[in-house]
Amino acid sequence: MHESLRSKHNDRILPGLEAIERESERLEGADPREIIAWAVETYGEGLALSASFGGGEGMALLDMISKVTDKVTVLTIDTGFIFKETAEFREEVMRRYKLPVEVLKPELTIEEQVERYGEQMRTCTPNLCCQIRKIEPLQKALNRYDAWMTGIRREQTPQRAGTKVVAWEERYKAAKIAPMPDWTEAQVWDYVRANNVPVNPLLHQGYKSIGCEPQTRPVHHDEDPRAGRWVGIDKTECGIHFEDGQISHAGA
Repeated sequence: MHESLRSKHNDRILPGLEAIERESERLEGADPREIIAWAVETYGEGLALSASFGGGEGMALLDMISKVTDKVTVLTIDTGFIFKETAEFREEVMRRYKLPVEVLKPELTIEEQVERYGEQMRTCTPNLCCQIRKIEPLQKALNRYDAWMTGIRREQTPQRAGTKVVAWEERYKAAKIAPMPDWTEAQVWDYVRANNVPVNPLLHQGYKSIGCEPQTRPVHHDEDPRAGRWVGIDKTECGIHFEDGQISHAGA
C-alpha cells in the first residue's frame, strides 16, 4: 500500500499502511479521548463508530465521541434477531446523543434466509448467519467510510489480545481504530458511573455480553463475560473483527 490514500468521498489525503502502523505505535497507551481526537482530525466525516448498544465499552466510547464531535456516524446492525430491549435502548440513546445513526440491515429477511439456507437459519445458526446478517451489512456500509472505531478490548477474548490501536482492515478497505484496547472492565464501568452513561438494561439482568437473542443467555457472576454467547458451540466471535477461515460466504 502507498504511504498515503485518498478518501473515498472527498479530496482528503489519508495515512497509508506504514503511517497507520506508526500512528498505532505512537498512540499505544494513550487516553482513549486522545485517540478519538486524532481519529476525528485525521478522517473527519469519513469516520464511523460501530456500536451494538450491548456492552458498557461501546456506550463509554459513544459518550466520549459525543464530547468531541457531532459528525461521527454511528453504524449499528439490526440482524432481526436482536433483543427487543436492545432495540428500544438504541432509540432511547440516540435521542440523548446527537450523533447521526444508521441502522444497517441484512439484504435477506429471516424468512428469505430460512427459505434459501434451511430451517436451522431461523435460530441464528453460526457461522453463515453471522456472515449474512452482520458482516455483509457492515462491509457494505464501510464502502462509504475511510475508518471505523470499535470498543473492543484486549482482555475480552484471546483473539482480541493482539488488538492494535489503529490497523488497516483489508476486507473492509478501511482503517480500524480501537481507542480503549488496554482498558479493563473495571475502567469501563468506572467511566460509565462517573459520566452517568446509559447502558443496556439487560446488563442488570445477568447478561454480560449481548448479541442476538437466540444465541445469548445470562451468565453466572463467576463465568467469563462471553460465556453466554453461542452456548455449546466452539465460537467466541461473530466474525466482524476476525476472519477464522471457517465462515462461508453467503453467495457460495
